[in-house]
Amino acid sequence: MKEVIIATKNKGKAKDFETLLAPYGVRVLTLHDVAEDLDVEETGTTFRENARLKAETVAERLGKMVIADDSGLAVDALGGRPGVYSARFSGPDATDGKNIEKLLEELADVPDEERTARFICVLAVSGPGRETHYYEGSCEGRIMRTPSGDNGFGYDPVFYVPNEERTMAQLTPEEKAAVSHRGAAIRQLEEEAGTLFGEEG
Repeated sequence: MKEVIIATKNKGKAKDFETLLAPYGVRVLTLHDVAEDLDVEETGTTFRENARLKAETVAERLGKMVIADDSGLAVDALGGRPGVYSARFSGPDATDGKNIEKLLEELADVPDEERTARFICVLAVSGPGRETHYYEGSCEGRIMRTPSGDNGFGYDPVFYVPNEERTMAQLTPEEKAAVSHRGAAIRQLEEEAGTLFGEEG
């Protein structure tokens, strides 16, 4: 079975990748599995810069092909915030719950029709001696006033997907994979998967 290292310790992201890559017979490994001590500081100002930093650093360290994901939420009424700071929006001790709480506080006076937002995902695929390739996806929606749903992670409970008439956290993993920003980016990557991973496993 082919193995792909995902440069993350985020269990939610790992689960997303497992769902998305399962049909292709790919075993997903994370930094917890192969390099738990490896931390890459996300100093980039864009999703692409952070994805590149993670992919190239981990690929160089481990000498293997790596997929790095940088993703987040861009809210129009907040000028695109939280953006690259999505995971740490509420500060150094950020949790999903605290981030959602801060987001809803900042949007408290924003009317429903102006609460438009999108999830953005950039994947960077890097390997020793290879040029880094990028794949991008997005998912349009709006921010609810109260969380709803128990699936997913991050801002999923407050991100309403109009076409599904539910929040991202109310979707099954398979339903989420079909509409999510990460799913869209992965489907771009799939088109070149044979080229990228052909000689692996």
